[in-house]
Amino acid sequence: MKYKSFLIKYGEIGVKGKNRYMFEDALMKQIRIALKEVEGKFFVSKELGRIYVDTDGDYDYEDTIDRLSKVFGIVGICPMVRIESKDYENLKKSVVEYVDEVYPDKNFTFKVDTRRADKSFPGTSESINADLGEVILNAFPEIRVNVRKPDVLIKVEIRTFINIYSLEIAGPGGMPIGTNGKAMLLLSGGIDSPVAGYMIAKRGVRVEAVYFHAPPYTSERAKRKVIELAEIVARYSGPINLHIINFTDIQLAIYENCPHEELTIIMRRYMMKIAERIAVENKDQALITGESIGQVASQTIQSLLTTDAAATLPVFRPLIGFDKQEIVEISEKIGTYETSIQPYEDCCTIFVAKHPVTKPVLEGIERSEKSLEGKIEELLERALETKERILVKAK
Repeated sequence: MKYKSFLIKYGEIGVKGKNRYMFEDALMKQIRIALKEVEGKFFVSKELGRIYVDTDGDYDYEDTIDRLSKVFGIVGICPMVRIESKDYENLKKSVVEYVDEVYPDKNFTFKVDTRRADKSFPGTSESINADLGEVILNAFPEIRVNVRKPDVLIKVEIRTFINIYSLEIAGPGGMPIGTNGKAMLLLSGGIDSPVAGYMIAKRGVRVEAVYFHAPPYTSERAKRKVIELAEIVARYSGPINLHIINFTDIQLAIYENCPHEELTIIMRRYMMKIAERIAVENKDQALITGESIGQVASQTIQSLLTTDAAATLPVFRPLIGFDKQEIVEISEKIGTYETSIQPYEDCCTIFVAKHPVTKPVLEGIERSEKSLEGKIEELLERALETKERILVKAK
């Protein structure tokens, strides 16, 4: 069947009270953006707590479903048949045609579930269920009714017009992009940070990103890998402003002047300082990292507290309670995993101490950083002045 309409289901937007319309409008905007690149004409509208996508019939169905399934805020996409005329006999005929076209193999059980929002339509929901069920059974005797656990649940909604649907493709859930502010993601080439970007975007946060590049210790291919990861995350988050910082001189200064067991924590602190500077310039309200508690030496509670002390903006860690396997599973689902495991080092994997400190004391770390005074300030300013900025779009 060539569907001309889709019912878009959303979840927690529906409990937003007086602000609900703002979230609905934001979701409709994101749907329109997602469908811009799809061949065909689309019309997005809302009516009585429902969002609809209508087409002219000449469009790419698979591409449409793929793009809608990546729009945060959508929990379900239901291809549907719309009946403009609310004639009872026409409804019966349309339900039979729907079942015949959508389910050519008639070896299944079914149930009809009617919602009669328009109370002027004759009968009750229960009587309509019975009538439509009887019509289907008469047309297709091999089909059986099962009201408890049907193979197919045929839903009929009687509103300004009548909707018939039974299929539901899962959406990603969450909140529409842009409804919960903007934040700066510290993006590396690993598995965790792209997933963190996806997870925070799922809560409606618009994402920017900063990547710390360290040539010649990290290659141009490592940089390209991070851009590719941003392109994948952008399928869900929308376009990402990616800021690329040359971190080599800062990293070398830390390596040459600070205790080696403190290298990781001090480098992380300077990354936070730089990320915050860029975030403030771009009116971002928080920093985002991909850290998970206890996963590596720099991710103990003490280490995270010491790292956070370098910034004044709040630091959000969407993966804080996830184990590695859970993070890997999400990365596989969203499509970043195969890119993340490509063997190109980033600046987080070079100059690593054999025995990094796991319980740093902030005062001690700050004393070590004093050895950088008079040397690193100029390097920080140069890194910020020479940063590269790329608008990364979905691919």
